Amino acid sequence: MQASENSHDDFLFIDDSDEDEILDGSGGEAWQVLIVDDDPEIHSVTQLALSDLIVLGRRLEYLHAYSGQDACKLIEENQDIVLVLLDVVMETDDAGLRVVKHIREKLQRQDIRIVLRTGQPGYAPEESVIKEYDINDYKTKTELTRRKLVTTVYAAIRSYQQIAIVNESRQGLEKIVSGSSRLLELHSITEYTQGTLKQLTQLIAQGRDCLFCARGQGIIENANDLSFYVIAQRGFSAVLAKQKLETLKNEQINQQVKTCFTQQSHQYLDDSLCLYLAKGSYRAVIYLTLTEPLSDVQKQLLEVFLSGVAIGYENVHLFQKLNNAAYKDGLTNLPNRLAFVRLLDEFVKSDCNNDVAALIDLNHFSDVNDALGQDVGNQLLSAVAQRIQGLNGSCKVARVGADVFGIIGSSDYLSPETLINLFEEPFTAGEQKLPINACFGFCTKEHANSSGVKVLNQINIALNLAKKKRLEHFAYYNPDLEDETQWRLNMIRQLRTDFAEKRLELWYQPQLSLSSGKVIGAEALLRWRTADGNFISPAVFIPLAEYSGLIVEIGDWVVNQACAQIKLLKEKNFYDITISVNVSIPQFRRGNFVDTVLNAIERHQIKPSRLELEITENILMDDPQVIIDSLEQLKSYGISIALDDFGTGFSSLSYLQKLPLDRLKVDRTFVTNIAKDGQSVIAETIIDLGKKMNLKVIAEGIEEIEQQERLIALGCDEVQGFYYAKPMPKDEFLLFLEKNSSKC
Repeated sequence: MQASENSHDDFLFIDDSDEDEILDGSGGEAWQVLIVDDDPEIHSVTQLALSDLIVLGRRLEYLHAYSGQDACKLIEENQDIVLVLLDVVMETDDAGLRVVKHIREKLQRQDIRIVLRTGQPGYAPEESVIKEYDINDYKTKTELTRRKLVTTVYAAIRSYQQIAIVNESRQGLEKIVSGSSRLLELHSITEYTQGTLKQLTQLIAQGRDCLFCARGQGIIENANDLSFYVIAQRGFSAVLAKQKLETLKNEQINQQVKTCFTQQSHQYLDDSLCLYLAKGSYRAVIYLTLTEPLSDVQKQLLEVFLSGVAIGYENVHLFQKLNNAAYKDGLTNLPNRLAFVRLLDEFVKSDCNNDVAALIDLNHFSDVNDALGQDVGNQLLSAVAQRIQGLNGSCKVARVGADVFGIIGSSDYLSPETLINLFEEPFTAGEQKLPINACFGFCTKEHANSSGVKVLNQINIALNLAKKKRLEHFAYYNPDLEDETQWRLNMIRQLRTDFAEKRLELWYQPQLSLSSGKVIGAEALLRWRTADGNFISPAVFIPLAEYSGLIVEIGDWVVNQACAQIKLLKEKNFYDITISVNVSIPQFRRGNFVDTVLNAIERHQIKPSRLELEITENILMDDPQVIIDSLEQLKSYGISIALDDFGTGFSSLSYLQKLPLDRLKVDRTFVTNIAKDGQSVIAETIIDLGKKMNLKVIAEGIEEIEQQERLIALGCDEVQGFYYAKPMPKDEFLLFLEKNSSKC
């Protein structure tokens, strides 16, 4: 069989030189061609026939295999083979076809072009095999003249190049798509620009060092000029980031970037390129050094890549603006409350056990706004922010509320002493020098909870405690504080529920005339009986009701219950009994308090004079003129007004003279030891003052006959206390009145 093939090999020497040869200029890089044949002479003749052939600017470089097995091994070892001239029949009748199968199926090399040659047409592959394995051409050796061999090789290599271009484009587009999706996940300008450079160097294999440059204004903090800044870099010194481009000290790069930006077009050189980005009002230039010039395909891929990058560059700027709006305070440019919570999250997770978080609450800041205007108030806040930031560069500062600042840092710098010192000197606000102080709440890392939100709540608890202190205006959080707060919230929740379920009751403590011994009235006292039948002291739940604002609803209910009791007493023929009701500050703050009281009187059809409202001295500390005006309106309708706990507060006697009072109440603290020598001076003074002001005087807390006798001697008008009767439910109070009816 071998002799038969060789007898026909003289076809390669047929002279067809009258035909034009396919030549393409001078050589450069080479195309690798693998000749596979078991006849060494075929190798020599083929190489001779293709000598001096230049295909698409490149010469041919030959590899040789003399069996199908050798061919498979060579192809595995050489990734640059573009064409295989393959004999069909070698060590076996189908050795060539086995090589084809190995190339396409095992090696998955779909780009290699294959030309089958055989000296025995009877061994030709089926047409279906040629199509399935993408065989570029099939020729019998008898029909291959030199001209036809050259044409076949040329066509095969050109086909390879077209496939290579398509593959390069496809792979490039795949990189662009996958890279773009990753870039979309980056939301900061620094991350996005750095990610862009990373994707670019993966797309352009011959790319090396690169820069992402733009005007610094609006991107680089404190950059107010139009100089070019390095936003991100790869391959250059890391210190270049966020520095002016001129810091690079490379005039060629400086000039290329500026030219690209000014001309608004890409600049391609053999050893570098500048790419111009523009979308909306956002413009930038990417500089890239090259080891070799770009191909046309790479330039086309760059255009696709840059169009996506430009859109993303605009989006990341817009996202940054939205992020600033969401997490930055517009006045001070500090992180806001949401951002401070994030900082507290980091505080919780950090290993810096010496760190502490704090809140700073300016005292009486609203007075500055009210007296000097909001502009001065804003200037003051900016001055405070600037001074807090100057405490230590490592501290993180935020504006958490209108006049509340947050700060996180090492306890070496962040302590009550250092923060108090910040407020020793006045602050400059415009033309004003304003002294101001603050309260401080702290939370150490030791007691910090598991999340930023919870830590902020912990510091708030400490801050609220600090506000209540008279001497030290700071407090550190500890778990006991939170337990106390949780208890208070639970009690308020239970109080609200029990009030809605009508578990609050109004009890009555009789008040008697000292001269006649008759019951002339009663003080209505609130009692809270829980679902389990236990009582909670008013000293506990009244402050909670005031703290939560529930006291207003409860107060309205008390007035209505008292009016209903007065009506019941009238129906039982007790016409002259007055019911006294305590009134709190939150009730007066409500604009319709007077109308609420008058509506209750009208609803129950009682005499206004049978209702008495008791106020304390401390109520006058909060906008006294509003209180006085409301009381005068109520007094004009005949409602009696009593001043409770007189002498225990800090009100001015001038206010006492302005109040439309009917009675003064001597507090139990002045009655307890009244029978002892020298212990009745204050009670005597109050009683004398009441007489001079034509007011009835009632003493409370009488528990002994000696106290009563001393009060009679001092000229007191009325009394109440355990000596006469304890507070009692309304039904028992009626029985008490009936038993004492002979005295009424």
